[in-house]
Amino acid sequence: MTLSPEQLVSFLFAAVLITASPGPDNLMVLGVGISKGRKQGVAFGLGCALGCISHTILASLGISALIAASPMAFTALKLSGGLYLIYLGVNALRSSGNTQISGNALPDQSLKTLFAKGLFANSINPKVVLFFLSFLPQFVIAEHGAVQWQTAQLGLVFTLQAAILFGLLGYFSGSAGSWLNRNPRTGLWLDRIAGSIFIGLGTKLIITR
Repeated sequence: MTLSPEQLVSFLFAAVLITASPGPDNLMVLGVGISKGRKQGVAFGLGCALGCISHTILASLGISALIAASPMAFTALKLSGGLYLIYLGVNALRSSGNTQISGNALPDQSLKTLFAKGLFANSINPKVVLFFLSFLPQFVIAEHGAVQWQTAQLGLVFTLQAAILFGLLGYFSGSAGSWLNRNPRTGLWLDRIAGSIFIGLGTKLIITR
């Protein structure tokens, strides 16, 4: 089955806000774009985004296997995921919101190399794996069936929106980075929004049976 419109809209709204909030990936994309150029920023950003595909595969297999093995285990995953999201939210709310962008990101490298570096860095990041295992299950409606396919679709939607946002960040990195450096409180408000979303989603995971 395909995702329902309600599933897609709610997931996409949360995913975009979370992806847009200041973090290591998008700040690195800005840094590469500012120091090396638009094409380099786009290449690195697309690599980071497409690295999410590996996490999508792991999440799809893991979540569907848990449901098949034990609904109780799936509930435990949702509860632990909820606590993890709340933890991320609290950290985001406590963040100083510092978004100063450094122009010294990486030495001169080819577009292919930068793409591969972004892809590899994201693919092996255990924090991203944990995030996917925590974030995706709350948008899966087990009663609708095809849990593995639902999870895969959610992961691909996340990857697609990340590729668009990171690509735009890389392309407009010069102006975007300068604007963020001139308006450091923007990062603070983005962190506050993302933190509130994390806490809300985590609480939902915990209280929803």
